[in-house]
Amino acid sequence: MSLVIERAYSAGVESPLRIDLKKDLGLTIEWQDGVVSYFPIGYLRRMSPSADMRQLREDMKKNPLTVLPAKTFAGSGGGGALRASTAELVGNYALRVTFSDGHSTGIYTWTYLREIDRGDVPPGVASGGGTP
Repeated sequence: MSLVIERAYSAGVESPLRIDLKKDLGLTIEWQDGVVSYFPIGYLRRMSPSADMRQLREDMKKNPLTVLPAKTFAGSGGGGALRASTAELVGNYALRVTFSDGHSTGIYTWTYLREIDRGDVPPGVASGGGTP
């Protein structure tokens, strides 16, 4: 699935020029400043901005032996690999991704996506990507 956005929508917050979701691999975003961000599906799910995932990350910081809820990162329920099922724009400021494990409550704002960018390189790209 690819979605092209042709202009910035909100002052002060940079919105993407292009969003490309490969459901079994990851999300690639081309930003207006020329930076390309790539988020593998597993990382995107783990970094969901939903309240339950924020709480789980906080619990894991305090206690690395925190037991994960049974459904977390369980894939498609049939034991398959985790995938993005769908993605939709939320207003002019964010993206909501639904994952194969049923998680769909995280709204990834453009600002949040820039914050969690690790500088991963999209598959098939020799170099580049990530925040300069």
